[in-house]
Amino acid sequence: MTPQALQGLKVLDLSRVLAGPWAGQMLADLGADVVKVERPGAGDDTRAWGPPWLKDAQGRDTGDAAYFFCANRNKRSVAIDIATAEGQAQVRALAAQADVLLENFKVGGLRQYGLDYDSLKALNPRLIYCSITGFGQAGPYAQRPGYDFLIQGMGGLMSVTGPAEAAGTPAPEGQGPQKVGVALVDIMTGLHAAIGVLAALQHRHVSGVGQHIDLALLDVQVAALANQASNYLIGGRVPRRMGNAHPNIVPYQDFPTADGDMIVAVGNDGQFARLAEALGHPEWATDARFATNPARVAQRAVLIPLLRQATVMRTTRDWIERLEAAGVPCGPINRLDEVFADPQVIARGLRVELPHPLAGSVPGVANPIRLSDSPVAYRSAPPLLGQHTDEVLRDWLGAGA
Repeated sequence: MTPQALQGLKVLDLSRVLAGPWAGQMLADLGADVVKVERPGAGDDTRAWGPPWLKDAQGRDTGDAAYFFCANRNKRSVAIDIATAEGQAQVRALAAQADVLLENFKVGGLRQYGLDYDSLKALNPRLIYCSITGFGQAGPYAQRPGYDFLIQGMGGLMSVTGPAEAAGTPAPEGQGPQKVGVALVDIMTGLHAAIGVLAALQHRHVSGVGQHIDLALLDVQVAALANQASNYLIGGRVPRRMGNAHPNIVPYQDFPTADGDMIVAVGNDGQFARLAEALGHPEWATDARFATNPARVAQRAVLIPLLRQATVMRTTRDWIERLEAAGVPCGPINRLDEVFADPQVIARGLRVELPHPLAGSVPGVANPIRLSDSPVAYRSAPPLLGQHTDEVLRDWLGAGA
């Protein structure tokens, strides 16, 4: 088999729920041996976050929720109670052999068990210890618990997400700020954790020593505001919710069709000219109000109703065929069943099947990283609780050998 990029790397994953496990799965997909430490009898919190539940080969519900399966592929599970002296000793022994440790306990929460960074650094100076918290290791909020939904609100994402708002007018019930439909802050934090680990590994390659990585959901959320943050910091105006519209580009949003909706994402003036032609109004491309993007942004309230009046005349499929032929970026708004039936999604192999000891096989979503010489491998489905305890203790520690 082709060696994987992180083959031989040992990762001890003490995290649970999503941000930490997402980082662990990314490292595991790239070839690392990721050992997930779970509470005996309970395991990762998300094992109980159902329904839906994974069904066994006879169609009966197992004890593991579908949620757990999104972030724990390619890992081995060991059941260890870190509240006991024996469990603490086992984790310390594993950490002494590890290259990386992931954890998302409250700040200082592992110190009482002797599993904090300073304690484990003394055992293994080469250890890269990644801590994921809501608000970081320092600051007035450091001791607060942090959850994705809470951080989306505090970090500004919800203030720019949801139906368009009118200045000075209270939003009707259910039409105010909204969270993203997945726990995006957790996902982004997991990705930043994996990036931080890879950077620390390179630093260790040069220096010979590990280090502590301090990752906060709030920090990640604020950093991910991207152009919206720059718009505020440079322009001085607080962004408002705009529904599906874009603050800097017009037209770049959803439009009604004869049978539903579609997205049009015009990124330059040439694309707008082709859109105007396809809509039957080539004169819009030379109209001083619409000819350039800054002009279209200024005349958004005039242009968008004109576009909507045109797009309702054909079906979504008709428009997409016509606009794609004209070189105008566009697309449908797919439900998840339509996503996984999309020919491009199928061609890219974004659904994978992995063998599972109870279900026979379990579906999942492929890793989007495509490496030409050390590709991602799908070695195993998310594990049963404690499935590999004896195996890992033997492989890492020689216990019982």
